[in-house]
Amino acid sequence: MKEPFSNLLQKAWIDVHDPQVAWQIAILLTCFVLAWAAGRALRLARVEADGIWKFGVGGLRRILFPAVALIPLTVSISLVKQWIEVDLLRLFVPLLVSLLLVRIFFYLLRHVFARGSIVRTFEKTIAVLVWGALVLHVSGLLPEVIDYLDDITFHLGKQKLTLWLVLQGLFWVVITLLAALWLSGAIEARLMRADSLHSSLRVVFARLAKSLLVLLAVLMVLPLVGIDLTVLSVFGGAIGVGLGFGLQKIASNYVSGFIILLDRSIRIGDLITVDDFYGEVRNITTRYVVVRALDGREAIIPNEMLITTTVLNHSYSNRKVRLAIQVQVGYKGDPERAMRLMEEAASKHQRVLADPQPKAFLARFADSGIELELGIWIGDPEIGMLNIRSELNLAIWRAFQEAGIEIPYPQREVRVLSGADGVRG
Repeated sequence: MKEPFSNLLQKAWIDVHDPQVAWQIAILLTCFVLAWAAGRALRLARVEADGIWKFGVGGLRRILFPAVALIPLTVSISLVKQWIEVDLLRLFVPLLVSLLLVRIFFYLLRHVFARGSIVRTFEKTIAVLVWGALVLHVSGLLPEVIDYLDDITFHLGKQKLTLWLVLQGLFWVVITLLAALWLSGAIEARLMRADSLHSSLRVVFARLAKSLLVLLAVLMVLPLVGIDLTVLSVFGGAIGVGLGFGLQKIASNYVSGFIILLDRSIRIGDLITVDDFYGEVRNITTRYVVVRALDGREAIIPNEMLITTTVLNHSYSNRKVRLAIQVQVGYKGDPERAMRLMEEAASKHQRVLADPQPKAFLARFADSGIELELGIWIGDPEIGMLNIRSELNLAIWRAFQEAGIEIPYPQREVRVLSGADGVRG
């Protein structure tokens, strides 16, 4: 029969006052040195591997110290227990086993959940809770703590609940939620690799899978811990009242988000203008859309606004955008030659599309000169439009300089009349 941890602790304390405890300390230090030396000799941190081998090497590196220390420790206990007391050595066996289990558990969590997730954010807190539960278990105090928590009762409607039952339910809810989140993450990763589906459909299917799996996890756990599902009617009524009064906008944004994802009126990568804000759609969530302007600014726009207001989608059917560049030439120049030079300068630019081809027009006769307009089409407006305007203006200016075509500047003639005809008395 397994000896309680409290008895081991008492016997180990007695061994500490025995002069023969030096042998146990020496054996313990030897086991730790062997574990440290094994880690140094294998040099797992320098091993380069990919895929499943990388996962295995990383896991072995995490458990190497407690696993290697545990093997010689158990062997030493069975060999030397005939001559000396080994209670101090036996005390470290459950501690090393606990360390081994905790390291395996958190190594799996690190690979299941992405960096920045809530699990990895509260990793230290979860580790403290796991260690606390293991200490209570190996010390034999866990049944007493459970009885104490089970005596604390309260009522929720007609349902009688205990604090231990609530904590047990929370534990299983967390476990099932972790499993649901891991499964939804795997489904999302698989959907994102499906090139046959549109990006908006991938996002909406991933969101639906995550919501359904989380809801299913909660509904599965509550009956398992003895909580009647009718208890949720109280919370359902409260949520309904909250939606009717304070959460109406939030609910509207979530419903609008699914509508946007399903009808694909706005997609990731589209160039839109909403409330005089122009930019590229970078992310679509169930509550808001992130639009990034060409100057780096980002706007978080509620989904309801995209449903109830007019949205200018500059790339709904195609991503081609027309740009117009105005230039003036003098009245003494040749406007037809200037128009040909403008079209040639535009056709040489790599971002200008050949279909529709660049076309120059005589727009109007202005005060200082003849105003010409060059119309071009580009297919990558998200890269920027001011930069291509600048490059084309410089190319046109160089072409006009070589051809001797003058770009006029505003001029005014002032006539001063003098003499009898100019002065009226």
